[in-house]
Amino acid sequence: MAITWGELYGASEWAIRLAMLFYVPYRRDAAAARGWLLLIFFLPWLGLLLYTMFGRAYLPRWRLSRQSRVREAIGRVYRHAPVAGFRQTAPAQLWPALDLTRALSDFPVVGGNRFELIHDSPRALDCLIAGIDGANQYVHLMVYIYADDAVGRRVSEALLRARQRGVAVRVLMDAIGARKGLRAYAPALRAAGAEVIALLPFRLFKRERMRPDLRNHRKITVIDGTVAFFGSQNIVSPTANKGRINEEMLVRAEGAVVRQLHAVLLGDRYLETGNLPLEMETVDAAFAVEHRPAYAQVLPSGPGFRTDTTENVMVGLMYAALSRIVLTTPYFIPSPQFVSAMCNAARRGVAVHLIVDQASNRPFVQLAQESYYDTLLEAGVKVHGYHGNFLHAKLMSVDENVALIGSSNLDRRSFELNEEVTVLIYDPVVAAELWVIEQGYLAQSNIVDLSAPCDNSCSISARTLAPTSPALSRGAMSN
Repeated sequence: MAITWGELYGASEWAIRLAMLFYVPYRRDAAAARGWLLLIFFLPWLGLLLYTMFGRAYLPRWRLSRQSRVREAIGRVYRHAPVAGFRQTAPAQLWPALDLTRALSDFPVVGGNRFELIHDSPRALDCLIAGIDGANQYVHLMVYIYADDAVGRRVSEALLRARQRGVAVRVLMDAIGARKGLRAYAPALRAAGAEVIALLPFRLFKRERMRPDLRNHRKITVIDGTVAFFGSQNIVSPTANKGRINEEMLVRAEGAVVRQLHAVLLGDRYLETGNLPLEMETVDAAFAVEHRPAYAQVLPSGPGFRTDTTENVMVGLMYAALSRIVLTTPYFIPSPQFVSAMCNAARRGVAVHLIVDQASNRPFVQLAQESYYDTLLEAGVKVHGYHGNFLHAKLMSVDENVALIGSSNLDRRSFELNEEVTVLIYDPVVAAELWVIEQGYLAQSNIVDLSAPCDNSCSISARTLAPTSPALSRGAMSN
């Protein structure tokens, strides 16, 4: 009796279902495994294709090898670099969380830093361009989005002016997020002697090929090894979201933390090129502690680190908090452990505030993050919908002492797939400045009410789909 093509196809679908039933749950949380298995059960071949592309955050061996060499080099520099007095200045309840950050990060806590918080996007861009115009030795800039717009032109013109002064210029742009800037400005910059590198380029049939959804989401600029900028600011017009103005957080830093940020930037360059520039020597230079002793620690994260660094640090700090936690993010699709930490902090009397945009620029994200609200509100977490502009800052503050500022959204793409960088700042002065800014956000927000009517079917659908894969928790293009 001959077997028909239909029977073969049906048998192949069941073979996929059975094989993936054992493979998918391996080293994966239950929610993500459930989502993938549901997809594969109903659409086996499509599910298999999507899982092959997005199911695991793998890196090729050559990149893991380079990543390992970067981490070893950082370890040699900082292996014996404890900061005297830091532990004594921190409240005792924070010690376990701070010990966790030291274990997860390649960098230690360093003192002697100064930070300026700039949350006005036009002023932030002006400060960045002024820093480039003041450079004497080099400008190293790494960014996720580099747009072909008025802001992209201004920054490119500043970089060209730096080259005319003989300043070494190196620009690292994400190959997908900054594709328009690469096309528009890379030729002129390269012609002027600047180095322009596309990070994580998509190469389908080459040895360097990787998953297309793995992106470098970091935003770091280092000038002459003495000043650094980091935070949420891309090289893009504040009006990029039509009808709304982006509100960012850019931090200007001086002190020993600049050395750590520079090491992250140069490490990303090494992953693409396999070599280090002459400016690497400044990373090993000693920093004079001239400023107030603000302590800080750089927390790089991404698939090459294998520890969900930023998420675990935030969770540890939430369990250590005594009075107040404020989380600000444009995209909120967290893991179960993150939600549990927020809820448990609220249940034990900590004031937990989540600030999100009242209307996201991504409709699916809006549905997905709203699906978490009932759980959070029932536990006592206060959810605030920011209205008016588009709040793009990524922030966390704990009690009156700790601030985390960086590029990482509170979603699984940022925690598991993107290359991100967050800076933990332990300084009551910086924490107080951030709390003032956060209070401004709260004043322009509406409190989400649990009793308000909602479409539960949409929320349930979004919650079911959101954990399936970090790659699908937001669109491939994030900011």
